[in-house]
Amino acid sequence: MEPDRPATKVTPDEGRQDDVLPAEGGQDKVMQDEAGQTVPTTRTVRAVLTDGRVVELRPLGPGDLDDLLRLHQDLPERDTYLRFFTTHPVGLPELLGPLVQPGDAHRLTVGAFAGQTLIGAAHYEVLSDPAEAEVAIVVDHRQQAQGLGTLLLEHLASAARRRGVRRLVAEVLTENAAMVRVFRDAGLPMTMRLEGSSYLVTLRLVEGASSYAAAVGERERLADVASLGALLRPKAVAVVGASRRPEAVGHAVLANLLAGGYTGTAHAVNPHADVVAHVRCVPTARDLPAGVDLAVLCVPAAAVAQAAEECGERGVRALVVITSGVTDHPERADALRAAVRKYGMRMVGPNCLGVINTAEDVRLNATFARGPAPAGRVGVVTQSGGVGIALLEQFAAVELGVSSLVSTGDKFDVSSNDLLMWWQRDEATDLAVIYVESFGNPRKFGVLARALAARKPVLAVRTGTSEVARRAAASHTAASATPAVNRDALFEQAGVLAMDSLSEVVATACVLSWQPLPTGRRVAVIGNVGGIGVLAADACARQGLTLPELGEVTRAELRSVLPPTASLHNPVDTTADVPDEVFHQCVRAVLEDPGVDAVLVLTAPTAVTDPLPRLADEVPWELGLPVVAVRVGQTAVVDALHPTDPATGRPVPVFSDPAHAAVALGKAVRYGTWRNRPAGTVPDLPNIDVDAARGLVAEFLTAHPDGGWLDPEGVVMLLERVGLPMAGVRVARNADEAAMAFAELGGRPVALKAAAADVLHKSRVGGVLLDLSDEAAVRDGFGVLHERFGSALTGVVVQPMAAPGRELLVGVSGDPTFGPLVAFGLGGVDTDLVGDRTYRLVPLTDLDAREMLTALRAGPALFGERADPRLDTDGIVDVLLRVGRLAELVPEVAELDLNPVVATTSSCVVVDARVRLAPAEPGDPFLRRLRT
Repeated sequence: MEPDRPATKVTPDEGRQDDVLPAEGGQDKVMQDEAGQTVPTTRTVRAVLTDGRVVELRPLGPGDLDDLLRLHQDLPERDTYLRFFTTHPVGLPELLGPLVQPGDAHRLTVGAFAGQTLIGAAHYEVLSDPAEAEVAIVVDHRQQAQGLGTLLLEHLASAARRRGVRRLVAEVLTENAAMVRVFRDAGLPMTMRLEGSSYLVTLRLVEGASSYAAAVGERERLADVASLGALLRPKAVAVVGASRRPEAVGHAVLANLLAGGYTGTAHAVNPHADVVAHVRCVPTARDLPAGVDLAVLCVPAAAVAQAAEECGERGVRALVVITSGVTDHPERADALRAAVRKYGMRMVGPNCLGVINTAEDVRLNATFARGPAPAGRVGVVTQSGGVGIALLEQFAAVELGVSSLVSTGDKFDVSSNDLLMWWQRDEATDLAVIYVESFGNPRKFGVLARALAARKPVLAVRTGTSEVARRAAASHTAASATPAVNRDALFEQAGVLAMDSLSEVVATACVLSWQPLPTGRRVAVIGNVGGIGVLAADACARQGLTLPELGEVTRAELRSVLPPTASLHNPVDTTADVPDEVFHQCVRAVLEDPGVDAVLVLTAPTAVTDPLPRLADEVPWELGLPVVAVRVGQTAVVDALHPTDPATGRPVPVFSDPAHAAVALGKAVRYGTWRNRPAGTVPDLPNIDVDAARGLVAEFLTAHPDGGWLDPEGVVMLLERVGLPMAGVRVARNADEAAMAFAELGGRPVALKAAAADVLHKSRVGGVLLDLSDEAAVRDGFGVLHERFGSALTGVVVQPMAAPGRELLVGVSGDPTFGPLVAFGLGGVDTDLVGDRTYRLVPLTDLDAREMLTALRAGPALFGERADPRLDTDGIVDVLLRVGRLAELVPEVAELDLNPVVATTSSCVVVDARVRLAPAEPGDPFLRRLRT
């Protein structure tokens, strides 16, 4: 067998959790996972090989036996020997038959299909130790060296782990170097022991295997880029539905293709015309010549599926479906998807603007946008065709232009995730812009966006920010976790710059494209208009930028050339009548100040002076500091001021309003800060017993299949399993037990909290009694709570009074799309009154946790260097990390509130908590970590 190169999974809606799960013959079944939960056991997924071809993976059943037998019988003698250690295996049908039998929890076979042909299979069988299974892989010799074996191993490993398997073992002949390489390249922890003429290979299916996640991600990126070649770098394009009517979309797409100077071959399909736009037509896609990579479908919605089928039959590798009206008709949508999957094509759309690649050796404009596509270095992916058109127009106006644009429309296949992978390796793209209205797999988006943002800025237009509907939830955390909150947390952690308007996108893109990246937030403002300087200072403050006092050397130089009426403080007012050369000298002086990271230049033309036109030539660019300008009276939001010599200068973004300039500069500063920060790690925390926590959760959900709130004892047990620092807790069911608990806790003053059915916010309804200092008070307190709640009272929680400190809230809200969200904010009586909270998605890194502290509005005062008193920040971070790990590893935690968490100068203790459990979304948490 030849060595495998990377392959990847392609997913229909931004990569929903569609890993291959155990099943029989592709039929929907269910099974019990290791925690006793019911999960679905079938899923057919599309996957990309390294040559860009798309295959389908699914579990094999009895109906696949003939195909499996044929796959083995067609192996060359050498491959047969390497697979079976003999060239003539005896009883092959009997040997393979059990591999596809239904209902066997100890074995699974996953097959890969190209069209209807089985081209590879992977199998595991549990051995005497239920935690160990033997694995074997076979790939059609004509399909080897395309990553198929590795891909099969990934999906088989995920399914095996879900069934409790922790080790995969294989016996491999020493001469089978290619198969050894498949196992080694998987990225899983591996050992290999020589036994005679073969190796015994062991792969450990450990949780949180970062090397495996990295290997899977790299394989996926390489193969995904290969698959998009037919879409963005096609050698031949056919417009199906090319019309003779100039006002028709099919005519506009063909005309744009030709007008843009497409370097490949253009074809047209129209059954009623011989020629359209000087291109000879064929009646159907079946009549196209061989070698067409991309077909753009502009036919009526009812004809789209048939056109896609014809394209597939002719060997077309990718489709752009411009047509709308497909998604809202299930039959049409299903037929289109079926055709795309049947022939292994990639697809953009339906209901989209099209695709653009302005590379000089491609010059592809397969859209119906007006006018030529402006060439540049900005990559754009947008769900909305209208947004795509607006960005093309606005980028052209400021001479930015696009490297590529993909309008995903209803995104049956290609999504923003695909473009994030493409741009990582596209040297023609320096900056990415994203407009998405929904996420199919935000966890995957976050990983891909973070990887791209580490090299190139990623700008995203926010949608739905004004949503006021909140999820019906009983906890403070879940009640505040709106979809917009989830999205913003995703962007924040991934280093994505969130934008609220298209003009903000263009303005920020100008700063990031033309200027050096700021290394700090210290901004000097200098201008010949004093009043605008005040506005600029306020605008900078709103964006978190600081205006430092200029150094004495800088002020001395300014003083030597400016009139006495000038202001030498930041913002600097040179006065309106200084000569241009003096103004430029002052700008240079400010740029050379070591306490400045960026300069905002304000100019107003007068009858005697106008310092702006030569500004780009006078800036000392060798200092590496960004410069942005504001021109009073300018009508465009942003414009470009070009240097006389582009080889020695940079374009300066010139804004009409200091507020716009400050926003764009602030975004650039935030990106620079994010990019230069350390990566952060998900630390190994002591005293976390995940298996015990999962067992407790499984026991609760067995008794309560629909989920529910844990009782106080259950809450304490669960939180102790992850090492959270709990204040001493005792649960009492009557007055005698309450008195006994008081004694066990040392006779110190205690709090009594009601445990009553349907009572979650106990303090609101009189369910908390404080400072009970003796046994009599405890007994009386129990009586008071019993009188208030009657038969609903199931007991009381007895706790020592916590030492005075700052009350905080730490929480978790589960989201079926984004995954668990960790919240942090002010707790106790401030929880609802102030509403000061910040959020992060799991997995939570140590850096994420520390940033959550300072991200609060009150963060600098509470946790900054000058905070008084200095709270136990290490303890608070530890609580956040443990809550994050609980949410990540036990996804059945649907809601969690630790409120209050009391922090002092030397400790951090959880005083009150509540937890709601719910059945988790089916799927393998291990694979979800890998396939984010």
